[in-house]
Amino acid sequence: MPDLVRRKLLLILLIGAATVPAFAQRLAVIAPQKAEQITEFHNAVRTGLSEALRVLDPSLAEAAFKSIEVENPFNLTTHDGRRVSSVVGCDSFLLIRSAVQRREVLSKPAHFEAYAVIFLIDGRSGRLIDFALEHYDAPSPSEAQAKLIGSAPKVISRLRSAVSGHRPAPPRDPGFEEVPPADSPLAKGLRTPVPYRRIRPEYTDAASFYGVRATVDIEVDIDVDGRIARTSIERWAGFGLEESVEKAVRAMNWRPAERNGKPLPMRVLLRYNFTKIEKDETY
Repeated sequence: MPDLVRRKLLLILLIGAATVPAFAQRLAVIAPQKAEQITEFHNAVRTGLSEALRVLDPSLAEAAFKSIEVENPFNLTTHDGRRVSSVVGCDSFLLIRSAVQRREVLSKPAHFEAYAVIFLIDGRSGRLIDFALEHYDAPSPSEAQAKLIGSAPKVISRLRSAVSGHRPAPPRDPGFEEVPPADSPLAKGLRTPVPYRRIRPEYTDAASFYGVRATVDIEVDIDVDGRIARTSIERWAGFGLEESVEKAVRAMNWRPAERNGKPLPMRVLLRYNFTKIEKDETY
């Protein structure tokens, strides 16, 4: 092959390689609540993400997701997240819920709100990478939907950045002992870490507005001085509840674990349940 032809062919291949997106990341977009969803918004998000990621067939992904039969698809544990990824066959996945609803509040006339809540989960760890809440008000359902659909490019850009910028969490430090079963020999003479002052995490305004009922689990490593060395959210809920739990846990002063009077580093799992008790003013 002449050198000139060879150089032209190489140039064409290099240009082609630069314009073809990398499909290493397999992403599933799943809408567990079909009755509510705004299909145009979901399709726009899925199409936009497919320009940079390998988006799996939605019908196959959702069928695989349903086979797992999780109790609350928007309040998964990291174990559930890893199971979803394994069954669906993806590196990460989106869970989307969207709807239009009529709102009546004292501060403004009756109107319609179109909203979407979006959870981006890392399939390898099952952890929440990003959470987005988009909501728009308008006098009519169609106008509200149009505003939400128009936000799709912004949402796509955010999600693409979150996927590309995500870095795995550092591994657990093996120097922190986990709480043993009560009947274990390791439980003899053991006193687990306890806070000197308990702080209740805030039930955020966003969670209250949407009537979120969820559980957040946080894993906490507490060293021999009662300092928090690491935290990890093991069950997520969105709406700022993970950040609320993290803030409360870190604000507590902790008495370290002891075995036979000697301090030791220990890993504990804390659980916080959130629910809206007061009456909603939006009816």
